[in-house]
This record gives sequence, structure tokens and C-alpha cells, in this order.
Amino acid sequence: MKTKKVLVIDDERIVTDSVTKILEAENFEVEVAASGRQGVELALQKEHALVLTDLRMPDIGGMRVLRDIKRARPALPVIMITGFATVRSAVQAMKLGAAEFLEKPFAPDDLMRTVRKALYDAQNASPVEQSLVHQDEVLRFLDQVATDQNLSYELMHGGADALEDFDLTGPEKLAILTADIDWIEKYAGQLNAVRRKWLESRRDAGIW
Repeated sequence: MKTKKVLVIDDERIVTDSVTKILEAENFEVEVAASGRQGVELALQKEHALVLTDLRMPDIGGMRVLRDIKRARPALPVIMITGFATVRSAVQAMKLGAAEFLEKPFAPDDLMRTVRKALYDAQNASPVEQSLVHQDEVLRFLDQVATDQNLSYELMHGGADALEDFDLTGPEKLAILTADIDWIEKYAGQLNAVRRKWLESRRDAGIW
């Protein structure tokens, strides 16, 4: 049986060491990245069967990591590693494309059960379309949130939950949450000044 290669992205050495030890004992090959940006680079440059990424990291967070990896490799399963304080965000990440989430601290059995489930599900599911499908709805949301302080507040503090009333796919919601201007303009054309300004303010806030 071919050894599966797993990429672990986390800025905490104690986490990467622990995950590496557990996975290698189960005959997985492990590659480690100490930052979100490095992790994305490795995920796009090399072949992996699975990615585990921390949700909160100093440079770019797990939502950005998820977004960039799924854009390039839609079939690659991504597991979110999270602390108690960010479980809600990790649950949201599953609605946006993450395969599973794993709460710290975790036991070896928890890790292996989550990894095996993510790998199994990835083999038996079709990748989610990563293009912009609901162009008009994305633009409608941007117009509304740019002038609606209540909606902007809900998005800031509630994340993806604030997008439930809009007919958007997971990748579209992720693009809004992470202020992915380039991706939106690729499909919807150049944004007007109001839409762009709101997205830039969200991106500059470094929320995700």
C-alpha cells in the first residue's frame, strides 16, 4: 500500500511535533509548515493526500489557507485544527469547504479517526465547483453590506453565519469572508469603488 503524504500547517511546534509523531506511527509521511503562507506554497507545489491546518496563525489564518488550497486543488481534503475559542469558526469552515475539524488538545485516536474519515469522504465525493456561480448575488451582498452597518457588524462577529440568507456557494462565501477581490473580479468584472472599498477594509483588518 502506497504511503500517504500529509501536510501539517501550524505555527506551534508542539502541535506539529505531536501530529507528526502520531501520523508517522500509522505509516503516513508528514511534511510540516510553520506558517500559513509556507503551507499554501507547499500544498500547491507538491502532492499531498491531506492537509491539516491551524485556524489561527500570525501571518494568514486557516480560512485563507483553505481558500487558496481549494481553489488550486478542489479535491484535496483540508482539516481545521482549532482551540476551544474558535470551534464556531471551525464548524463554519466545514460549510465553506473544510473536510473536518479537530479541537485541541486531541488524543491520538481523535486525530486518526478524523484523518481517516476525511480521506474516506474525499474518495467518495465530487469536488465542489470553485468558480463564481451566483455573480448577481455576490454583488447584491456587497452593495448591501457596504451601507448596512448591522449586516457588516454581523459579518465581523458572526462570520459565515451572517451569509445564511444569501444564495451563495461555500467558495463564494469564503471569497467574501476573506476579501478575495482578485477572484471576485475575475468572474464578475471590475468592482465599483464602494464594493472594493468595503472588501479592502475587511482585508486590511486581517480578520481571517
